Amino acid sequence: MPKLIDTQLVILTAGARREDGSILPLPRRIKLDAAAASDLLKSLIRRNLAAERPAKGSEAGWREAPEGERIALMITGAGLKAIGLEPEKTTSSGTAKPRAKAKPPRPSPSLSRAGKPEHEAGTAGRGPRSGSKQETIIGLLRRPEGATIEELTKATGWQSHSVRGVMSGALKKKLGLAIASEKVEERGRIYRVTDHG
Repeated sequence: MPKLIDTQLVILTAGARREDGSILPLPRRIKLDAAAASDLLKSLIRRNLAAERPAKGSEAGWREAPEGERIALMITGAGLKAIGLEPEKTTSSGTAKPRAKAKPPRPSPSLSRAGKPEHEAGTAGRGPRSGSKQETIIGLLRRPEGATIEELTKATGWQSHSVRGVMSGALKKKLGLAIASEKVEERGRIYRVTDHG
């Protein structure tokens, strides 16, 4: 798995959340000047984590082709794998095709903050790749005793804000897992996967 800096992880995770896999616009919390953002996006393309394609409609473009056509960026299958997600299909250009969300198995699912059905653990369209750091995090969160941020950072080698970002982004929003937190006197704040939001 390619080594990612935190900014790349945030950008790729945001692209994976979008239905069309578009990397742009960059998340608001990314504070880069135009030159730094351009360099970062070029590095994602060079590493095959992102790919160019013609922009559709009012979609954000990152550059113009010589013919005047706007060019958009999309996360690739390799980009999805780099953040611990498994792509369903890829197009001939190597860009990832997002999967449709699986229907929840419950007759009356609870709703997430975004108004989307919460899925049972592991029933969302994409799941973590076997042996990935995301799978490691989910395993630790499913333990009855849960896990602290410190335990998750030690297990993955990621920084704490990256672990929090994966929990709130990929696990909650993308996979539909309900994650509860509580303060435990001996351990501090612990997080665990629950079957309710």
